[in-house]
Amino acid sequence: AVWGQKNGSHNSNNTSDDDGPNKIIVGSSDNWHFGFNYSVWAFQNAPFYVNDVLVFKYDPPNDTVFPHSEYLLPNLWSYLRCDIGWQPYYFACDERGGLHWRDGRMKFMVLPLLRRWHY
Repeated sequence: AVWGQKNGSHNSNNTSDDDGPNKIIVGSSDNWHFGFNYSVWAFQNAPFYVNDVLVFKYDPPNDTVFPHSEYLLPNLWSYLRCDIGWQPYYFACDERGGLHWRDGRMKFMVLPLLRRWHY
């Protein structure tokens, strides 16, 4: 699944490019799976920018692999202020009654910055 704008994406990892948004694979080569600390990953791969594209890659479910999902969670503060602009984004897997979120650490947040253009 992909979160963000699709056009202009051209990189497979978080790389700096002033020509447009970055395409960022969540978890890098570890992808989106149970037991990985995505909060640490997000901290280590910051900064993220407005219009960057987050790509969630995970294996399809089978007899040994549970299904995963991703949600863009709402923010109460943004709701109260009617602020649909610059805001943090919260992602989590809600499978198995929240087990993947709580015990599997399949959650992270990003606070995108406005991209600085160089002339």
